[in-house]
Amino acid sequence: MGTPTSPMTFIGGDGMSTVKLDPQVALAELQESKPERVTLVVLSGDMDRVMAAFIIATGAASMGMQVTMFFTFWGLNAIRRQGVRGTAKDWIRRMFGLLNKGGADRLPLSRFHFWGLGTRMMKLVMKQNRMPSVPELMEMAKDLGVRFIACTTTLGLLGITKDTLMDGIDQFAGVSTYLAEAKDAQVNLFI
Repeated sequence: MGTPTSPMTFIGGDGMSTVKLDPQVALAELQESKPERVTLVVLSGDMDRVMAAFIIATGAASMGMQVTMFFTFWGLNAIRRQGVRGTAKDWIRRMFGLLNKGGADRLPLSRFHFWGLGTRMMKLVMKQNRMPSVPELMEMAKDLGVRFIACTTTLGLLGITKDTLMDGIDQFAGVSTYLAEAKDAQVNLFI
């Protein structure tokens, strides 16, 4: 066997045909045929965590990677339209809707929220440093081709309806769809 950079020779099953294979060429061909993929499960509805997810997603997409974001549980608040109430029939799901006001602009900080004061301070510092807001990062992600999947199981559980979500959701699906995406991805993150 040769060194990793030297061509390898394989003898066919008939014992006569040979194929010379350069490992670097084979790797390049594999990478071309199977583009790099990233999946992100967005479970958190905290501004800083959602922002981190979108920064990673836009960074990967700008590098030419295929990116899929799977929004579930509190992460669905990031893709809900602000001020739109769900039409859940039972009181528990209506309470979830009331307590979890949607909208990427309304997400609280994971720490130092202080009834909204910390979040306002963070937004001010971000603006002063010309850092994009979560809604701006979401728009950039969509422009770069990032796919958004909303978890149907959680939608039903929390009483969130499809019409309360923002436009541009690519798919409404369950965990099996996410797993199908994740099994072919090189990077899988849970945020």
